[in-house]
Amino acid sequence: MQGLCDPVMRDLLTRIGGYHGCVSEFVRITHTIHGRAAWLRHVPELAHANLTPAGVPCAVQILGSDEAMMAQNACEAVRFGAAHIDLNFGCPAPTVNKHQGGAVLLKEPEKVYRIVRSVRQALPDTVVLTAKMRLGYDHTDLALENAQAAEAGGASLLTVHARTKAQGYRPPADWAWLPRIRQHIRIPVMANGDVFTLHDYHAIRQTSGCTHIMLGRGAVMRPDLARQIWRYEQGLPIDEAQFHDEIITWIQLFIDLCLQHEAQGKYAVARLKQWLGMMKTAYPEAETLFTLIRKETDIARIQPIIASFQ
Repeated sequence: MQGLCDPVMRDLLTRIGGYHGCVSEFVRITHTIHGRAAWLRHVPELAHANLTPAGVPCAVQILGSDEAMMAQNACEAVRFGAAHIDLNFGCPAPTVNKHQGGAVLLKEPEKVYRIVRSVRQALPDTVVLTAKMRLGYDHTDLALENAQAAEAGGASLLTVHARTKAQGYRPPADWAWLPRIRQHIRIPVMANGDVFTLHDYHAIRQTSGCTHIMLGRGAVMRPDLARQIWRYEQGLPIDEAQFHDEIITWIQLFIDLCLQHEAQGKYAVARLKQWLGMMKTAYPEAETLFTLIRKETDIARIQPIIASFQ
């Protein structure tokens, strides 16, 4: 979710509701100890008791291959307020993998173990440590071994995106792997991958047996998905959001939040187009609105288009 679920999007989605927690974009760890300004830039929730403006807890996700630097940086994040550290062993981005980060580490379960163990041993006992992985890099042969490595290292929960790195985001996710992993480790497993609708949520729970579900791209494509799930679990009417009603209001709020982040408006224009490009798979109206603003580069010209969109 790097470049997609940034602080502004986390703010918006958690305001819409339905979330028990969220995770920051990954903070890349190389050979530098990040200072307070860097941590707050990536995870501004640290300055607010680890909560989004809506009051939803936010975990700090870090990514890297140097276990000592990962541990030191995790401790720095805690010094600046973090209460939950999440370790990324799932990012499929080629530039990240090229520099020994993310899913490429799944080629070496022993390395996964050492990173998790080093971070866990460095952190206070009160700080939660979790991890996220894929089923492997280019095959699933080491999936169980990697899951066991994360558990043995000290992770208290493991999120599994049910694809290999080589599979990228090509459908379908292999949910059938999730119960196999659950049978081989004792810590909770959180299911992830291809949850785009309430029906998908039912299906992944039934197939995986997991009670913890992580939303990824589906949360951005269908911004009320978590709320739908929450209302379903509470036995309430689902009440899906309509584009010309709630969603257009959320788009206007999103622009306002982007402008608070960067007043010139370039960020708002880029992020809005990206979001509409993802929502159009769920809402035809998003594609129509995207077409109307596609050539615009000035947020001041875009805002009236959105305000009058019917």
